[in-house]
Amino acid sequence: MTNPFDVPDAVFSVLVNEQGQHSLWPYPIDVPTGWTTVHGPTDRAACDAYVRSHRVDPRPGGPRRDRAHPA
Repeated sequence: MTNPFDVPDAVFSVLVNEQGQHSLWPYPIDVPTGWTTVHGPTDRAACDAYVRSHRVDPRPGGPRRDRAHPA
């Protein structure tokens, strides 16, 4: 099986957990427990842009400006 992160035209979703951590997730792989889809499915560039515009601090519980998914 090919790693989906190595496929140039792969489709992804952006997931977020209760701590406000974001993750790119290959579509259509099942979303893991504790994570929610907040963007996509779409191309990797659009998912990267979404994460950059919604994530402020990558540390769990760090300050954030994401009003759609407050801590």
